[in-house]
Amino acid sequence: MMFLLRTVFWMSVALALLPSFVPASTVPVDVGAADAMTAASATVSDLSGFCERRPDACAAGAQFATVFARRAEAGAKILYDFVGDKVAKTERSVTNASASAGSAPVEAPGSEAVKPSQHTLTATDMAPPWRGPQPHKDAAARRTS
Repeated sequence: MMFLLRTVFWMSVALALLPSFVPASTVPVDVGAADAMTAASATVSDLSGFCERRPDACAAGAQFATVFARRAEAGAKILYDFVGDKVAKTERSVTNASASAGSAPVEAPGSEAVKPSQHTLTATDMAPPWRGPQPHKDAAARRTS
């Protein structure tokens, strides 16, 4: 839920910072803080009486908000389950990698048995073979002559 709130917040900040393509002549330049506060308080007082003036529009808006909230909740649940599955798979692979090669498969609670990891090489198996020192080029040239 916090992810959605953060996303909405940052998207609204980004949209507010985007340049508008409205011609400059239609936007008044001399709007002060007092004018903005007056306009905001007038908007709030107008919106508070909106449901009394237009009950059908208010009911439709409430229904839309309810449907939108349910869809957002369902989407968040899907996203939460998806991320939870990815995290669980990562944890299982880490557990399997640290388990010994001959151990039985690890079974996570509430899921099917997990196959053992195919990564069975040890650190000595992955070490490069010893190759000894390479002869100098001068020594090889002297031997051929």
